[in-house]
Amino acid sequence: MSEPTSPSSPTPGASADTMTVRGGVPVEGELVIRGSKNALPKMMVAALLTAEPCTLTNISTIRDIEVVDELIRLTGGTVEHDADRIRITAGSFTALGEVDVERLHNASRIPVLTTAVSLHRTGEAVVAAPGGCAIGPRPVDFHMSVLRALGAHDDHRDGMIHLRADRLHGARIDLPFPSVGATEQFLFAAVLAEGDSELANAAIEPEILDLIAVLQKMGALISVEPNRTIRVTGVKELGGFEHRVIGDRLEAASWASLALATGGAITVRGVQQQDMSTFLNVYRRAGGDFTIDADGRTISFRRARRMLRPLALETDVHPGFMTDWQSPFVTALTQAEGVSVVHETVYEDRLGYTEALRTLGAQIQVFTECLGPTRCRFGAANHRHSAVVVGPTKLHGAELVVPDLRAGFSYVVAAAAADGESVIHGVGLLDRGYADFRSKLSAIGVDHS
Repeated sequence: MSEPTSPSSPTPGASADTMTVRGGVPVEGELVIRGSKNALPKMMVAALLTAEPCTLTNISTIRDIEVVDELIRLTGGTVEHDADRIRITAGSFTALGEVDVERLHNASRIPVLTTAVSLHRTGEAVVAAPGGCAIGPRPVDFHMSVLRALGAHDDHRDGMIHLRADRLHGARIDLPFPSVGATEQFLFAAVLAEGDSELANAAIEPEILDLIAVLQKMGALISVEPNRTIRVTGVKELGGFEHRVIGDRLEAASWASLALATGGAITVRGVQQQDMSTFLNVYRRAGGDFTIDADGRTISFRRARRMLRPLALETDVHPGFMTDWQSPFVTALTQAEGVSVVHETVYEDRLGYTEALRTLGAQIQVFTECLGPTRCRFGAANHRHSAVVVGPTKLHGAELVVPDLRAGFSYVVAAAAADGESVIHGVGLLDRGYADFRSKLSAIGVDHS
């Protein structure tokens, strides 16, 4: 086997974080997809905006939930888990100190979203550089711009940002890029701010709209206008809620890509067709097919032709082709007959996983130029953000180290499609976004240990 593609070797004895996959067999089976990784933790943060009890259902057991659980308890709230239900009560709220902020922010990018909550409830907050997956810098600049515009004052010292505000007030903000995190920060800040607020060039992903539904249940006044504009009229207080979290469309697309790559068939339950419409169109163009039940919540994916078609693919913010769909789907395109071109416009370093795919035998070249119809913000910055994939290539087993969540799943896709045995280190990272990951692999017939 080849040497691991990451300079950091796995820790000796860390077998629970290492998985062996024996590939070359089409997968087949049925999976249930639960609450979205990109929605559920943010709704838990929303519960901190009120002292009343809040209940969330359709819960996934992913690692980010553990981080938010700890955060809630550190600020004085309680979290009760019962089957697929979470009940949160934040009758009191204490601002996090620097040590806890730095530790939690290094574990996940979710805690930075509590900044506006802390300002509302205590008048102060501390921010550190956020953690999360290694797919390019995720600075808090957009978050800080939103909070400053709404009246927060910040002071930088010792690598931390200290903020304070007696009361946030309404403002009009125009984002330079439709950032999901900055849009969520705006919502948390504006719902209890004094007066009216408007966010132009906002993110409008289904997970954002589901968060808005939660905030509306709490008593917020929010409208989503045409041209990516969100308007909020601040209220004095918010109440409790009960809400069922939308299914994880990103996870569903990952399993669909696995079916495409191996020539298998996977049925996923619990996601909405309309939330995946762009992915479904691209899936069919590549030579995949699917059937959808009457209520649009169960989708069966399969390969419709022996040889997949190559594509020109460009990622974008919703309603475009999501960046989180890219790496598993591009892995499937290594089996397409011809040349596929990929242009990543959301995260500048998201194509790092292609080096590992070459270790398995894929023919992929990465370029700094914008190889797509859009001249994106990375085009003049020398970032390797476009790729050319030549296929079909016969993949073979290799030894790999997971760098980030979606890339990690793409390694599993490649290993399942490859002949022979692959050893994947760092699979514990997949627990951040894929609940019951190993048991789901078993359910669809992936031979692993």
